[in-house]
Amino acid sequence: MLLIYCPYCEQDLPELEFAYAGEAHIARPADPAALSDEEWRDFLFIRSNPKGVHFERWRHLNGCARFFNAARETVGDKFLATYKAGEPRPDADALLASPTGDAK
Repeated sequence: MLLIYCPYCEQDLPELEFAYAGEAHIARPADPAALSDEEWRDFLFIRSNPKGVHFERWRHLNGCARFFNAARETVGDKFLATYKAGEPRPDADALLASPTGDAK
């Protein structure tokens, strides 16, 4: 079982308390009505699926119920960092270079 650190509750908690909420740092189009059907489809459904560091949104369902972001290394399924929604995305290379990962 994975332990995920909630940056609001400031605790490591079981994965079962959280819900995945999609890729993080996706900018909504300024004028969605101006997009073609294909562009709107791509915005809604096409996401990156990298091998390596992936930035994700999570929600602490069984706790504070707040959304936060996480950097997760997809090969080893390890959380490298979690941070509050609205905070800037950490540098992926720096997270990978950290000997223990910056899990908080």
